[in-house]
Amino acid sequence: MPAETADAVAARLRRAGCVFAEEEAELLLAAARTPADLDALVARRADGHPLEHVVGWAAFGGLRVAVDEGVFVPRRRTEFLVERAAGLAPPAPLVVDLCCGTGALGAALAAALGGRAAVHAADIDPAAVRCARRNLAPLGGTAYEGDLFAALPPALRGRVDVLLANVPYVPTAELPLLPPEARLHESAVALDGGPDGLDVARRVAAEAPAWLAPGGALLFETSDRQVAAAVRAVRDASAGALEARVLTCDERDATVVVAKGHAGPGA
Repeated sequence: MPAETADAVAARLRRAGCVFAEEEAELLLAAARTPADLDALVARRADGHPLEHVVGWAAFGGLRVAVDEGVFVPRRRTEFLVERAAGLAPPAPLVVDLCCGTGALGAALAAALGGRAAVHAADIDPAAVRCARRNLAPLGGTAYEGDLFAALPPALRGRVDVLLANVPYVPTAELPLLPPEARLHESAVALDGGPDGLDVARRVAAEAPAWLAPGGALLFETSDRQVAAAVRAVRDASAGALEARVLTCDERDATVVVAKGHAGPGA
């Protein structure tokens, strides 16, 4: 058992500026196998590494999702997107999770649907894909390495019921303003959304109509100040094939764009 007490670990974390020092101390104590291991974990956290990278997992959608060093940490606010997706999904949906990172969105949706979803995920970051494969395998999901739709099997075209896209939406000029945990320890490709933060969203919206099944839906997260631009981006990039609406959750500070074809029910 680690020799250092929870109070001592919490004190070290507080000195390093950790706001939730007591809760984090308990997690680090649970993750440590030896006193030396605990010391190393606390040192990494005190040095500014994300807690999820230090302990190797994140809580998301009722799951314990594996998170490797350098991989984008799933945000709790994004659970709102998964909840909305579950409400739109047919009984046994074909789900695609683009910009999947850890695969948390696809895994959480599959779990919420009782394992009835067939999940295909993709990311351009090899480290993220390795992580996603571990998280999706127990749920029967598959992860591919590559750039957006180009990574997916062509046989999925026209069959996707739910298209989750955890697109980066931070404008490039604002990356230096991100908290150090994200700026220094997460992959830039998972954060950088281009000049206005919507470059990747546009690329997804442009190709989504060819991949969605009739009645299928695209869901992606954005910021509240990008809402009007995001809705326009969906309309313009899809050449009017998709119509977007916006859902928000004030409690979690979450903003989600849902886009469907005009003929889709509930669009």
